[in-house]
Amino acid sequence: MNSKHVEGPPVTEQDLTLVIAARLRAKIRQDGVTLEKLADFTGVEPDLLTAVADGQRAPSIDVLWKIANALSVSFGSLIATPRRGGAAIIRKTDANVLASSDGAFRSRALTAFGFKPRVEIYELTIAPGHLEKSQAHAPGTSENILVVRGELEIVSGREPAYRLHPGDAIHFDADVPHSYRSIGDEEVLAHLVLAYEDIRDS
Repeated sequence: MNSKHVEGPPVTEQDLTLVIAARLRAKIRQDGVTLEKLADFTGVEPDLLTAVADGQRAPSIDVLWKIANALSVSFGSLIATPRRGGAAIIRKTDANVLASSDGAFRSRALTAFGFKPRVEIYELTIAPGHLEKSQAHAPGTSENILVVRGELEIVSGREPAYRLHPGDAIHFDADVPHSYRSIGDEEVLAHLVLAYEDIRDS
């Protein structure tokens, strides 16, 4: 079997900002919407949305989720161009990391986008004591989280809080508001698998 191996130069933070901008502009053109209409629908400030679309500012995780939900596309489709071939390497040194506005919640993409099924994998790091609230994702979206280090509390919708220790995993519906809280004095390291039931690939 011949399998193509894909590996490019390291991805810098500036590269990622420009990738997000290019993907966002392409999807806006494809849908025939304006930045003004998108800003109204997402609740994101027009000036911030324009800066993101122009590649002048990297969005926070929360802002990018709002954009993805408004455009009915996967989160991952906005943070990397599609990769083709039998294999794609994502190096630890690649700066494919998005963070919350205060930097306490960081998500590193571990998936080469453009492949099916529509499942995305992320490495999460959460500062001690930090609470990260997430809006509901597209209908049918679910999350699987495996805790590697630290203690993590998950709340999904109206469900009770679930407390996870290293080695514990949880599967939950992510199409409702949910939150992640790092409990204790140690930074949480976890792996997240995000699965979409019905989402556009492009």
